[in-house]
Amino acid sequence: MSSQQELVKQLNDAGQTEMAQYLAVCEEGIAQKLAAQLEQVDLKELAELAGESGSEEAPRDYTKLQPPKAVRLKDQDNPSKVAAAREVGEQLLREGKVAALLVAGGQGSRLGFDHPKGMFPVGPVSGNTLFQIHLEKIVARSRRYGQAIPLYLMTSPATHDETIEFLEQHDRFGLAKEDLYIFCQGTMPAIDKETKQLLLAEPDQLALSPDGHGGMLAALVKSGCLEDMNRRGIEQIYYFQVDNPLADVCEPEFLGLHHQADSEMSTQVVAKILPEEKLGILAELDGQLQLVEYSELPAEQAAEKIEDGTLKHWAGNIAVHGVKKSFLQRMSTQAGSLPWHKAIKKVPYVSPAGDTIAPESPNAIKFERFIFDLLPQAQNPMVVEVDPALRFAPVKNADGAPSDTPQAAKDALCAVYRSWLIQCGVECAEDRKIEISPLTALDAEQLKQKLEAKPDLAQADYIND
Repeated sequence: MSSQQELVKQLNDAGQTEMAQYLAVCEEGIAQKLAAQLEQVDLKELAELAGESGSEEAPRDYTKLQPPKAVRLKDQDNPSKVAAAREVGEQLLREGKVAALLVAGGQGSRLGFDHPKGMFPVGPVSGNTLFQIHLEKIVARSRRYGQAIPLYLMTSPATHDETIEFLEQHDRFGLAKEDLYIFCQGTMPAIDKETKQLLLAEPDQLALSPDGHGGMLAALVKSGCLEDMNRRGIEQIYYFQVDNPLADVCEPEFLGLHHQADSEMSTQVVAKILPEEKLGILAELDGQLQLVEYSELPAEQAAEKIEDGTLKHWAGNIAVHGVKKSFLQRMSTQAGSLPWHKAIKKVPYVSPAGDTIAPESPNAIKFERFIFDLLPQAQNPMVVEVDPALRFAPVKNADGAPSDTPQAAKDALCAVYRSWLIQCGVECAEDRKIEISPLTALDAEQLKQKLEAKPDLAQADYIND
């Protein structure tokens, strides 16, 4: 039996009869291209997912949700506790046991930006990109602690090549070549909502979409990045997403709290003020820490308040995690450690006859995995509250939208830098437009040392020395 006949048999066995018939009649060149793509698809797994009726998991009883045990901001007012956590985190950094993991698979479509989102300019004075801001923080942190911090950067098929080209053009913003590992997340094919048959994006191209940020686990293994972490003796991973320029990459206090608690996975959260804020919440259900998406949480529970008038379900997820490398290693060997989630979406497709069809209503099922589904399986999972003014300004929507815009992020960055100058004794107008390069200072304390040596720096709009 030829390899193509074997593939047709596998397709028929998996219930993909339309694709089997198409392969039998299409041109040889098209068949070869499709066969190469289909070989990357676990047809047995796809058949199981397509065959599942209704919800893939038992519905949660949202009335039983409880707020998580958390290290709140008020708990972090204790200078000795903060100093102890920072010391632990700094020791990990000095010993070269920390890696950064940046998820950067998204494009800037919602920003009207036809490139990887990491290339979007957000520096309030310099116009520096999200990539530059993040990578310079890693370079600065490495210099401070005298040890390389490797960066594992996950792209998607849509952003992979352009990301590599952009970072190489800019010499990785100072990050050593051997400390940057760019790997691509996997894809999953979309299937028709009614027939469960595979869809074509082009006559010779399956309709594929990225497999979600939870695809990171399989991609780390497949790319060899997890093995590289083992080789380097990495113990802790700082996980973050590209759209948040306020992420304080590899901050020692958070790493220290995470390590002190012997937590396999810790999560930063911000306190939600309004129930309609579009942030998933961390909550406990039946003794397990879980993330509940804002779209899943019923309005009644989202609006529930406690005695002091604040939201009961306050812990808004900002997608910054501390993760033990050994935990990822263990989860990578357990089949089904990250379940697939189904999303019903509009997916344009090409019919077997070659007609392009743009559906008017959701017609397809996409599959993706989420990294936060690891939380219920982690030992000693921990929640740490951070101040959104200092740690969270995501760039998601174009200027003019109600929230999460580039201008809001620029304003937030300026506010942080102004506060550093004020802490250094420099007078600052409330509307002063100011930016400080991470290579100059990562915090007010470091800035103060720089200003003592060069007081005139305080007058610059972009402090980059």
